[in-house]
Amino acid sequence: MERTLLLVDDEPDIREVLDIYLTELGYRVHTAENGEKALAVFHRTAPSIVLSDIKMPVMDGIELLRRIKKQSPETEVIMITGHGDMELAIESLKLEATDFITKPVNDEILEFALERAEERIAMRRQLRAYTENLEQMVAEKTHQLLESEKMAAVGCAAAELSHTIKNIAGALKGGIYVLGRGIEDDNREYLQRGWEMVRGNVDKIKNLSLDLLNFGKSEAIRRVATDPLAPVREALSLLQPRAEEKGILLKSELTESIPACAFDPEAIGLCLLNLIQNALEAFDEEAARAAGREVVVQAFQPPGWAVAYAVSDNGPGMDNDTRERLFKGFFSTKGTSGTGIGLTMTKRIVDHHEGTLEVLSSRGSGSRFTICLPDNPP
Repeated sequence: MERTLLLVDDEPDIREVLDIYLTELGYRVHTAENGEKALAVFHRTAPSIVLSDIKMPVMDGIELLRRIKKQSPETEVIMITGHGDMELAIESLKLEATDFITKPVNDEILEFALERAEERIAMRRQLRAYTENLEQMVAEKTHQLLESEKMAAVGCAAAELSHTIKNIAGALKGGIYVLGRGIEDDNREYLQRGWEMVRGNVDKIKNLSLDLLNFGKSEAIRRVATDPLAPVREALSLLQPRAEEKGILLKSELTESIPACAFDPEAIGLCLLNLIQNALEAFDEEAARAAGREVVVQAFQPPGWAVAYAVSDNGPGMDNDTRERLFKGFFSTKGTSGTGIGLTMTKRIVDHHEGTLEVLSSRGSGSRFTICLPDNPP
């Protein structure tokens, strides 16, 4: 991408020397001898950076800065000032100049000011790309859902979905604001905090889109004769690294004598992934690394059922209000990492199998989710 720069100075010798130097740095340089002519060049070339002297005839650098910022707030403007013009330099910073450098211009200081301007431009470009990708992703996934005959299944949750997206958008705007403050104040802590907020909410939009697609797929159940231990073993294998990363013991207690029965192994596997992952996420990072934290996954055959799966944890548990809201769409206790669809989808799959999903939990006593499936013919 071509880097364009407008150089404004009323001294021809300075313009010529800086023009040569800036061209060697890789810029396409446009020049002007005063603020009035600079505005005409600015409108014609739209440079991303303006390097301007403060004191000039016809229109000075301060007025040029004011007009450029009014027309194009994102343009980076670096002011050149004499040693006796500190008050004007400070005034330029109040008018949102990127930086100022003093005459005679030092090459290293000029390069540093240009690098800072380029960093601000790159950060804004990256933010713009994230928001554009976010809008495109939402539009594409919404189109897929509208085109799908399964849209009726999520139609009843349209209001909750709209509310969830608005919440994510609000959080994203908050992250962009913090990031913007970090850019303006050159504050690394704000930059890091803002970046984490933006990245977390972009991930949540991605997860929400994928969960919605899986939710649509959960309408059709394909029963086949299946080894009832196969989906639970696969789920354990997939989530064991995550458990180890969080410092949680993931155990299994599987009854090997359960005969084959008819259910949709892919759909039930998805249910087990949701339940085990939720159990792992029930621990915060500090609690997860405390001694004795564990998640236990069981497969057994209770009376009257073909197979049952239970996922238990000794985490913080849930209060009555949280338990009652678990299977309502888009309710999540996992902050920016959760979409609130996983448990709703799990219950829907179990219902299509004519099975049951029960929850036992209380605050401070962990949680236990149990799926029971009948042996219906394929």
